[in-house]
Amino acid sequence: MKEGKFEIILRELLERRCTFHRSASEECEQRWDRIAKPIDGLGELEKMTAKIAGMTGSADVRIDRRAVAVMCGDNGVVREGVTQTGQAVTAQVTENIAKGISSVCLMAKAAKTDVFAVDLGVAAEFGTSLRTERKPSVLSAGLPPSGWVEKGRIADKKVASGTGNLCREPAMSREQAALAVCRGMESVREMADQGIRIIASGEMGIGNTTTAGAVAACLADLPPERTAGRGAGLSADGVRRKAEVIRRALSLHRPDPADALDVLSKVGGYDIAGMTGLFLGGALVGIPVVVDGAVSAAAAALAAVLCPGCEDFMLASHEGREPASGILLKHLGLKPVIHAGLALGEGTGAVMLFPLLDLALSLYSENITFEEVEIEAYQRLK
Repeated sequence: MKEGKFEIILRELLERRCTFHRSASEECEQRWDRIAKPIDGLGELEKMTAKIAGMTGSADVRIDRRAVAVMCGDNGVVREGVTQTGQAVTAQVTENIAKGISSVCLMAKAAKTDVFAVDLGVAAEFGTSLRTERKPSVLSAGLPPSGWVEKGRIADKKVASGTGNLCREPAMSREQAALAVCRGMESVREMADQGIRIIASGEMGIGNTTTAGAVAACLADLPPERTAGRGAGLSADGVRRKAEVIRRALSLHRPDPADALDVLSKVGGYDIAGMTGLFLGGALVGIPVVVDGAVSAAAAALAAVLCPGCEDFMLASHEGREPASGILLKHLGLKPVIHAGLALGEGTGAVMLFPLLDLALSLYSENITFEEVEIEAYQRLK
């Protein structure tokens, strides 16, 4: 198959990915062991900070400037009755995110986190007072101009006004999928240029737990009954209907799990494509990107297919209530630290990780060492 223009750009960008710095990660681990506390006393949080050190190349771990990037897009599959609410909710919540009044905005304020809304495929147009102006891409001259990510605005990176109904037709073309992924990577570069050190992945797109369930069933080779969940409030009958829709879509399109763009274009969504770009952008720029729930995990899994090893630049926040969440995190080899049955979306679970990391880093940066208090240090035992 001949590569399209945006697929070529994507491939070229992936060739520029950063290297994970094992030495910085090991230096961080050794520093944790010198602190006056039991070895691995903070468990996975110690491992996460060491992983951040490896991503950034420095054992001086700092996450003081953080953001949640909410990738927004509509999904044509809502026409199959797989949601409790209508498609118009996507546009309304996207607008609320830009105005700072959505759930993730309130939580982000408490966690000292900037919020960026990115329109990749919302089936509505936003007024000029909310949209950012379109500028040339910061990644490649081959990409068309798009809106710059900016607090209080909606970055206009729209590829199309919603996807096709994956149960009847492909969600998007392969070129549209590649462009949307590039837009996500572009967003990471723009945030990094504003001093952001860590990014939480978020999404807004009614119907996206269906697309995430389809991606999960394909990549993990599982029946749809294993990956379809209640979403924002389906009944048991609704979940069965969702599983059947996923089954029909996979049977119709037969996406190749070894080809992420094939999966994305056939049964994905623009929000998932944008988040796929977020995870790839983390590997490109060298900063951590946090996995949220099932929809975010679907994007992370697709990123790992496109760029094996980019999991080194991912952190798992929580295992969400959607069944695809745990399935995909296990598939990626990522271990979440929050188990609270979350199912809110928007990146809220990923934002919850930041205060936990802040608490861990308060010990890492300020606590006394065994040497300073003249106490024999704990030793790692086999």
